[in-house]
Amino acid sequence: MVSRRKSGSGSSGRTNDPERTRANILAVASEHFAEHGLSGGRIDDIATQTNTSKRMIYYYFGSKEGLYEAVLERAYLEIRRVELEIDIPNMDPTDALRQIVHFTVDHQYSHPWFGRLVAIENIHHGEYLKRIPGIREHNATIIQQLETLIAKGVEQGQFRTGIDPLSLHWMISAFAIFNVVNDYTFSYLFPTPGTPQEVQAQRRALATEAVLRWCSVQAA
Repeated sequence: MVSRRKSGSGSSGRTNDPERTRANILAVASEHFAEHGLSGGRIDDIATQTNTSKRMIYYYFGSKEGLYEAVLERAYLEIRRVELEIDIPNMDPTDALRQIVHFTVDHQYSHPWFGRLVAIENIHHGEYLKRIPGIREHNATIIQQLETLIAKGVEQGQFRTGIDPLSLHWMISAFAIFNVVNDYTFSYLFPTPGTPQEVQAQRRALATEAVLRWCSVQAA
């Protein structure tokens, strides 16, 4: 079974730095909501782990739902922020696509709470995600990146024509999310030999090969 080490984000003491306090609350709440869901999440537990208080959490976020929405926003904005660091205009298209797949699969694996939060929010039919102002616009950056990448790959004869950037993002996300949210059941039912690191490398390689083949001119 692929195992992961849960990162500890609690603070060892109170701080007078509001931004640091807020960031710490969000970090702890991300893992807490991923573990217990919105309905099972407890502000008391989050306050204890962050060495703050319920009153302070409500001061920053208004309510448990407000904290949950802030957690969702942080999760999506962070992955979009790091994706923008991939220098697509100055990279070989195939290398850039390979890097995007590697990053997405590894990021989800090393931040398993993200995939679980996505699964939990889908249980709520995306209700809380829809309340976050500008979230769709912020997430449009990955589609714009892929549009640029696809156009460059087609121009250089590396990618086939007709690739839809939204479908490409869906495909990459499907590999990365499944690897997290179905890990315990899949690994138990179908044990995979090797260390967790070896299994992850195999799954990353599989996702990369599938995406690159789907985009290649040979797939046309």
